Amino acid sequence: MRADLVLLNGKIYTVDNARPLASALAVRGGRVMFVGSDAEARMLANASTSVIDLHGATVVPGFVDAHAHLLGLGNRLQRPNVAGSSSYEEVIERVKVWSKNVKPGEWILGRGWDQNRWSSKDFPTHNALSLAFPNNPVVVTRVDGHAMLANAKAMELAGISAATTDPDGGRIIRLSSGMPSGVFIDNAQSLIARAIPAATRADTRRAILAAITECNRWGLTGVHDAGEDAGTIGIYEELAKAGNYNLRNYVMLSDPGEPGTPPALRNPYLRRGPQSALYNGHLWVRAIKLYADGALGSRGAALLAPYDDEPTNSGLLVSRPEHIRVWAEAALRGGFQMNVHAIGDRGNRIVLDAVESALRVVPKADHRFRIEHAQVISLEDIPRFAKLGVIPSMQATHQTSDMRWAEERVGPQRIRGAYAWRSLLNTGVVIPNGTDFPVEEVNPLLTFHAAVTRQDPTNWPAGGWYPEQKMTREEALQSMTIWPAYAAFQESELGSLTPGKYADFVVLDRDIMRIPDTEILGTMVVSTWIGGKRVYDAK
Repeated sequence: MRADLVLLNGKIYTVDNARPLASALAVRGGRVMFVGSDAEARMLANASTSVIDLHGATVVPGFVDAHAHLLGLGNRLQRPNVAGSSSYEEVIERVKVWSKNVKPGEWILGRGWDQNRWSSKDFPTHNALSLAFPNNPVVVTRVDGHAMLANAKAMELAGISAATTDPDGGRIIRLSSGMPSGVFIDNAQSLIARAIPAATRADTRRAILAAITECNRWGLTGVHDAGEDAGTIGIYEELAKAGNYNLRNYVMLSDPGEPGTPPALRNPYLRRGPQSALYNGHLWVRAIKLYADGALGSRGAALLAPYDDEPTNSGLLVSRPEHIRVWAEAALRGGFQMNVHAIGDRGNRIVLDAVESALRVVPKADHRFRIEHAQVISLEDIPRFAKLGVIPSMQATHQTSDMRWAEERVGPQRIRGAYAWRSLLNTGVVIPNGTDFPVEEVNPLLTFHAAVTRQDPTNWPAGGWYPEQKMTREEALQSMTIWPAYAAFQESELGSLTPGKYADFVVLDRDIMRIPDTEILGTMVVSTWIGGKRVYDAK
């Protein structure tokens, strides 16, 4: 038995306790064949083996983003990107630059504004956007995806007026006159979205391929895709079947509606049942994604008590608690995993209560249900994750993005249960880490840096924000490799460089496990490999 590929003279962090560090790796048939010394690995090579001298470079298992939106990233790459804008004026200017060749009447869709970055922290109104684009409907989604800003033309085409009422789980921000301001939060976004023309299949396919290329460039070999519809998943299957899908995607079905109702019955992926490792391990479809509440940045996260900086508001419930409980029971019976977006302490408690109730009705060990974000948790609820077997799927860069204003939202007491990685880890749970891209940047090294420093890319604040909640470097690497694998029932196939598992790995030009914190973000991805195949090369 000879290897197809041998890597020599490296520093290989395997994330396998049986052999945590090695200098050589051998691959055969897309899987890890051997991990060990250079001398031993050379014995597995012959004339047809590709042998690569790493010249001391670092190798880690392929990074996996445990909460991402693949199509959302692809769309962002092809639309106006206003992330990081320091003012509303900058948002408008960026959209202008992007849309200079757009014809009158065509829709312009962008994403990324965050009023918390502006000198005025108030939500914008549509007026300036409407003046800049009188002849085009324009919709710019907030960075978190939980609010959108629409101009007058877009609201006109959507039939929005002062008489339009707030839907359940949604909020229309209004002017003093009662007219909509242009900002629509959570479920109210559907009032505008219904008027936006659907993307063509060709556009969606193009966006998906662009997103995969972007993932590979940053060292990602896998993602957990947090909520896609049947049409998008069908394109994933088409690409994977043709061998044109350089990613391992653990797909969560978007909320299918009430169990047993026509929308749920029409979903072909529910009818098929849980699907794992399709197309040589490139596609899993065995999870359902629900929403409990909104987001903290747009004050839609559901809190047990009102916001400290808006005492008349306690957030929004995007779904009824009963809906989550019924789907928890249905998922336990059908063998699906249930993953629920919950950010506020009330949202998290509702999900934990739903899981506890469902497990009494349908007892099942090792269900691995997840709460996506688990961002602000009541201190008394933190131990319930381990007790119920619920996995907190969290995003380290949400903490570094939010830390400048999060305490103003929830106050000095509730903040102790926010972004509380160490408090959760100490109960015995694992934390699969992600970015929620395109909410945050794709780069997993930003995730690693945030996890171990609790600092932003400028290394602020000194010592880290609530530094007692930091992860160790070993935990941070696990949170991006083996813990996502466990959270997706993939730990026997992915997550570590262990003989028999898929040969997914990343070559880095620096040793992120040893260099100073301030040098982590200077690390470059040299190459990305999936199943022993190079899918990205920096050269």
